[in-house]
Amino acid sequence: MPSGSPTSGVGRVIAGRYLLLRRLGGGGMGHVWLAHDQRLACEVALKEIVFGDPAEPGQEREARVARARAEARHAAGLRGHPHVVTVHDVLEHEGLPWIVMEYLAGAVDLRDRLARSGPLAPAECARIGLAVLDALTAGHERGVLHRDVKPANILLAPDRTGAPHGRVLLTDYGISVQPDTGETRYTMASALVGTVGYLAPERATGGPPTPAADLFSLGCTLYHAVEGRAPFARDSPLASVTAVVTEDPRAPVRAGALEPVLRGLLTKDPERRTTAREVEAELARIVTPRSETYPRTRTDLGSRAPWDVPAPLAPEAAAPGPSGAGHHRRPRALRAVLAGGLGTVLALGGAWYALAGREAAGGGSAAPYGETVGLVEPLRKGDCVVAGWPGGTRFTGTPRLAVDPTCADEAPDGQVVAFVPAASHEEARERGPALCEERTRELRDRLADVRGLAVVPAPDGFGAAGRRTACLVLGAHGPVYGPLGDRRRPGTAFADTATMQRRDCLEVRSRREARLVSCEGPYDELVLGFTRLGEDVTLAGARAEADTACAREVPPRDYGFDPSDHEAGAWTSEGPWKSGTHLVVCTVRRQNGGTMEGAEP
Repeated sequence: MPSGSPTSGVGRVIAGRYLLLRRLGGGGMGHVWLAHDQRLACEVALKEIVFGDPAEPGQEREARVARARAEARHAAGLRGHPHVVTVHDVLEHEGLPWIVMEYLAGAVDLRDRLARSGPLAPAECARIGLAVLDALTAGHERGVLHRDVKPANILLAPDRTGAPHGRVLLTDYGISVQPDTGETRYTMASALVGTVGYLAPERATGGPPTPAADLFSLGCTLYHAVEGRAPFARDSPLASVTAVVTEDPRAPVRAGALEPVLRGLLTKDPERRTTAREVEAELARIVTPRSETYPRTRTDLGSRAPWDVPAPLAPEAAAPGPSGAGHHRRPRALRAVLAGGLGTVLALGGAWYALAGREAAGGGSAAPYGETVGLVEPLRKGDCVVAGWPGGTRFTGTPRLAVDPTCADEAPDGQVVAFVPAASHEEARERGPALCEERTRELRDRLADVRGLAVVPAPDGFGAAGRRTACLVLGAHGPVYGPLGDRRRPGTAFADTATMQRRDCLEVRSRREARLVSCEGPYDELVLGFTRLGEDVTLAGARAEADTACAREVPPRDYGFDPSDHEAGAWTSEGPWKSGTHLVVCTVRRQNGGTMEGAEP
């Protein structure tokens, strides 16, 4: 079989010593195999050079072989470092080099972990960042630049205690270089060396590799880890490179205390970029805050619902319970295992649901979205909608929609938050749902329990619909009880926790009432995230348990708040108990009752 086939090596013995067992993974430089060292009777990882085209020019083959040798040499120079994968040897077999490395049983790379589990909490990202920074710094002190820092090159392996991701190791020095040693460069100066989307702007424009460029790539990696996507990811490699050079990164939503670190690392000008020493201090502060203990406050069991406001829609709303904590931004999605031991994860950030292609032809009707949806007028941005689902099961079949112009006459299921124009019905059907998903992602990420709904024009109603797809955000398990996002008016009392978002600043007038206020002025509490209570917990019981659950699941030290100055808060409402989600909103406030203001902490 040709070199590079994923199964071509199983059962082969390399250099008379290493029996290839199975393929572990691969990248641009080669395949990585699990192998048995027959001499020492242990398992190792072998990296095989790969040539996809047997007719590849000899000069390029020589360059890639030389790069493999350089990788082994550079990584071996960092042998023994706790955060660098150990390289044991480099050997030749059938004229090609193989790199013998330590095998990390149970390891997963950061890219795969994010794909499986979603974004990480800021504190966990800071821990990973500290380890990678330590490895990079050790290399920089030896004059070795990595040049390809990205999630796929960070391995998370079990530590000695058995923690599944306790060890953090940087790997793949395949395109690293020692610029001050005069060693041969194995890539053309005009070529982009690195991974698009993680490449520093000065490298994308042809500048020399520097330690600062590695730090920029680290910033992109940490951004991806905490936000769930790379800061400059676009639809094409060219667009991504252009974004790296000319655009600011997307405003982070989940980063919390990590946000200033990301801002410093992603500075375009390498001369103004945060230094390794500064990054280390900031990350260490997030991982190990000044105080390891934090106060727990109790919910007032006699308190009334905080959103007991006159609104025909709003059921009795909830009781706030101080406790729960976090940072002034937001944690990642709901924890996979939450209070009460429930195994179900809520739809935080939301799955997507599209009506494209689900409508009947409509019998020649010019109804914008087809007869089944039932609307005779096109949707407008900000419209609150009530959805009737076939059989009463949400997000099953095609809903019949009605507009609630007041967002209060009925309990709205959601709201129109964006539109996607199209040149034809076919384009709307093919591209509308994906573009709606992108346009509403930030809002959905900031709400606790929502899903997206793309309402695509019917073939005969394309013109009547304004030649565009309507992008809705709906409650995943029940109504949202009011406007969402920037449609909420400052000063308005919340009717239900369903409309509370991460980063919301609250004015707490009493234990019965919380109002949305601007974060530029003083405020009493800041929404950090969400957790949920067990199925057997009643709403009355939640008022006693919410503070403790929030303090446990959304601790302030994860988000940079000093636990000696701040405490957690919690708000509940009747809506999550009617839907069965038992969601609790977690906030942070000052212990002394003083107001907060600006970009805290």
